[in-house]
Amino acid sequence: MIEERIKKTVKHDELTIRLENTSDVEDIHAVTRAAFAPIRFSKGREAPIVHNIRQGGDLTISLVATLKGNIVGHIAFSPVTIDGSDKGWFGLGPVSVSPNYQKRGIGSQLVTTGLVELECTGATGCALIGSTSFYARFGFVSDSALSYKSVPKTHVQWMSFCARTAQGELRFAPAFET
Repeated sequence: MIEERIKKTVKHDELTIRLENTSDVEDIHAVTRAAFAPIRFSKGREAPIVHNIRQGGDLTISLVATLKGNIVGHIAFSPVTIDGSDKGWFGLGPVSVSPNYQKRGIGSQLVTTGLVELECTGATGCALIGSTSFYARFGFVSDSALSYKSVPKTHVQWMSFCARTAQGELRFAPAFET
């Protein structure tokens, strides 16, 4: 069932998006580290965060993108709370694509596929910290109703799957707080 939904969201003939398996962990770490290395706001925490989300049991959805059998992208979803309450919301991130494969739509396909899968789980919605110019195309909004620490509210975004509003203080899984 999940494999059929994923096939319907993939738009590139050679690209495969699938659930992570245990043999993917090292490749996911390498892709995530490489993807964020050149980004000025990154402090190199993204790959360890993915590892810690997995170890903490909070990795709800973990998808990999492969080309010719090689992992070139990854996306993670984990539970979040809003105002200290678990209301069925999940956080998106990190999402990463190997530098040699960026700007080819792989990240967008990971986001689209991941959101479809997340909605199929019965999630209320999804929240993230990121670029409004990138995530708005998927339906994420930044309306200042949701906040996260001292991050500018324009970067704190959310999408509801059931017409509920995300309002209050966002907290990600404990792996993000270390």
